[in-house]
Amino acid sequence: MTVLTAELTSAEVSQTALAAFDQVVSGTPGFRARPGQRDMALRIATHLHGVTLGEHDAPLSAVAVIQAGTGVGKSAAYLSTMVAMALERKTRVVVSTATVALQEQLMTKDLPALAAVLDTPFVFALAKGRGRYVCKLKLERLAGSDGEPLDMFEGDDAPEPTAPAKPVPPVKGVTWIDPMERRMQLYDTLASGLAAGRWDGDRDSLAEQPEASDWATVAAERHTCTARHCPRFGSCSYYQARMQLAQAQVIVANHDLVLASLGMKALPDLDNCLLVFDEGHHLPAVALDQFSSAMDLSGLRWLDKLPKILLDVADKMGVQLTQDVATLAQQLKTALLQASSLAMDFLRGVASSYDVVHRFKEGVVPEAMLEPFRLIHGHAQALSDALEALGKELKLRTKEDPSQATQSAVQYARLGQIAPKLNAVVATSAMWLASPEPPLAKWLKSDTSSGLVQLSAHACPIVPGDLLRQHVWRQVRGAVVTSASLTTCGNFDYFLAEAGLAGLPQVSTLAVDSPFDYRQQGELIVTDTRADARDVAAYTAEVVTALVADLHTVPHGALVLFTSRAQMQSAVQALDAVLQERVLVQGQMARGKLLGIHQARVEAGDASVIFGLQSFGEGLDLPGALCETVFITKLPFSPPSDPVEEARAEWLKRSGRDPFTELVVPATGIKLLQWTGRAIRSETDQARVICYDKRLLNMAYGRRMLQGLPPYAVSRRPSS
Repeated sequence: MTVLTAELTSAEVSQTALAAFDQVVSGTPGFRARPGQRDMALRIATHLHGVTLGEHDAPLSAVAVIQAGTGVGKSAAYLSTMVAMALERKTRVVVSTATVALQEQLMTKDLPALAAVLDTPFVFALAKGRGRYVCKLKLERLAGSDGEPLDMFEGDDAPEPTAPAKPVPPVKGVTWIDPMERRMQLYDTLASGLAAGRWDGDRDSLAEQPEASDWATVAAERHTCTARHCPRFGSCSYYQARMQLAQAQVIVANHDLVLASLGMKALPDLDNCLLVFDEGHHLPAVALDQFSSAMDLSGLRWLDKLPKILLDVADKMGVQLTQDVATLAQQLKTALLQASSLAMDFLRGVASSYDVVHRFKEGVVPEAMLEPFRLIHGHAQALSDALEALGKELKLRTKEDPSQATQSAVQYARLGQIAPKLNAVVATSAMWLASPEPPLAKWLKSDTSSGLVQLSAHACPIVPGDLLRQHVWRQVRGAVVTSASLTTCGNFDYFLAEAGLAGLPQVSTLAVDSPFDYRQQGELIVTDTRADARDVAAYTAEVVTALVADLHTVPHGALVLFTSRAQMQSAVQALDAVLQERVLVQGQMARGKLLGIHQARVEAGDASVIFGLQSFGEGLDLPGALCETVFITKLPFSPPSDPVEEARAEWLKRSGRDPFTELVVPATGIKLLQWTGRAIRSETDQARVICYDKRLLNMAYGRRMLQGLPPYAVSRRPSS
C-alpha cells in the first residue's frame, strides 16, 4: 500500500510537481512559457497530488479532464508534473496515446528533453502488444524446416475456392518466387539475424516489414505462449521487453493495449500508478472495439482440425479427455452450418445484395435463429473447457518437470492455434443470447470482397461510458485525460458522458485556450450553396464546381476534406489538367510518401493540394505554407449505417430522448473542431477555412457546433 506519509504531504507533492514544470520551462533551451500551459500544469499538480495508491479501504482518486488547444504544449505540461509526482511517490506513470505519431514524439523528443532537465533521473520505455515480437520457438522450428508442414504454425483458414485456380501470368521484369519459398527465406533470414544479434525480435525494427500473413505465423501470441514455462523464456524478445518495462518509471503505451491488458499484469495495475490518456477523445471508440465480438459463420475448416489437435495433444501427454471432442466438434460445426443457412435465408429475404449488414432491431434476434446459437454456445463452451484443461495440465507438467518444457511448449502452441477462434464463438454466441439493458447491438454481415460470400455474426455494447466506468475508472486512482478536442458545442458534457466520467465526484475539467490569435491569424468562410446538403447529387455537383474554382486560387499548400469516398471521387473526376498536376489523393500512395511530395512541391514554390477523408482530418500537422487553406466539403456527420450507432439511436428514441441532439450533433462538433484545427498550427500561420455547408450558419445545430470552434473571424460567401 502506497500512502502519503507525514513527511510527504499532499502540498509538498503538489509543489514538487509544479516546480518540475517551472524547471522544464527555465531549463530547456528555446522553451517559451505559455499561460495556458502553466494553467494545465497547475491543475494537474493541485488535483492529483493527494490520490491514494495501492490497497486501501477508502482510497482517494482524482481525474483531471483537460482540453488543451493547439499550440498549448500539453505533453510538456503533463509529463513534467506527472513524472515528478510519480518519482516523489515512488510509483510509475503510464502515458497512453491513440496514434503511433504521438508515441514517437514522446519517446524521441519529449521524454528525452524532460530527462535532460529533471534533477532526478528516470527510465522510460515503449510498451507494445505481444504480437509485435517474434516467438523464438516458432521461428527456430520453421527456419531450416525445408518447408515441412507443421500444423502448429498453419495460418488462418482461407476461403475454399469454388473453381480451379487459374495460373498467375508472369509479370515482365519481375522474378516470380514461390510463396512458400519466399516465406521460408524470410524465416531463415529472421532466425539468423536473431541468433547473430543483428535483430532484437521486434517487428518494428526490421528494415523491411514482412507480409502480415508471414509475420502472423511466427508472432508471439498469448494463446500460444507458455510464458516462463517456455524453454526460450530467458531469451524471449517479448519478455525481455517486459523486463525493460518493469524497470521503467514512465511507460508509453496506447489505448488499445491499456484496455486489452486489463487484469493481465502486462502493465502496472491501474490502482497503483498514475495515468495519462492523451488523445483522450478516442477512448470511447476504443472501448467499444475492445468489448465487441464477432464470429465467422462460413470459414469452418478449423473445426475439422480441432478434435485432431486436442486428441493428439492428449495422446502425447498420456491423458484421457473427459469430453468426446470429436462429437462435440461435429455438433458445433453442424450448429454453425445451421445458423449460417438460416442467416443466409434471412438476409436474402431482407436484401437484394450479398454485400449487406443487417442489424436486429433492439437487439432482438428471431427465435428460430437463436436456437442454433444455444447449441453453438453449449458445444463451444464444452470444447473450450477441454482445451483450457489441457493447457493447464501442460503448464503444470512443465513446472514439475522442466525437461518437458520444449515438447510442452510445442503442444501448447498447437492448442493456442485454435483458441482464438473457439473463444470468439463462445463470446459472440453468449452475447447473442444475452438480453441486457441497454440492449446490445447485434448484426449479421455478408461480404463478397474475397470473391466468395463470407458470413459473420457480430455483437457490441452500445454505451462506451458504461464500459469505461466499470473496467477503468473504478480502478484508476490518479489520471489526466487530455486532447485538443474534448469539448463540443462549448462544453465537456458529451465527452464526459461518452467516457463514463459524468457525475463522478473525483473529476475536474479545464479548458485551456490555444495561444494562437485566431481572429487575426485566420478566417472561417461559409459558402451559401443553393442545393440542400440532403440532396446528395445536386449538393455534390455544386460543391465540386465551387471547389474546382477555389483550387485554382491556391498559391501554396491546401487540404480538402471529404465526408465520403464517393464525394472525393466526384471531385477527382472534375479536375482539369492543371489541377490534376497539383492534387494528391489519399489512397493513391502511402501517407508518408504523399506528405513528402506535398512538402517538396510547396518548398519548391509550387501549389499542392491534398484530398483526404476522415483520417486526414486529425493528427495531420502541416504548418505554414504547407496548409494555408482547409476546404470542408460538408459537415462531417457520421454515415447512418454504423450498426452500433444505429442501435444506440434506437435505444435513445425508445427512452424518449433525441439521438440527433444528444449524440450526432456533439460528435460532429468534435470532428469539425479537429478538421478546422488543421488550418493554424503555429503562432505565425495565416490560414483560412472554407466550409461549403451553409448549415453551419443557417441551422441551430450548426451554430451550436460553431460555438465549440476556435474564434475565427466568420464570414458568409454567396454562391457563385
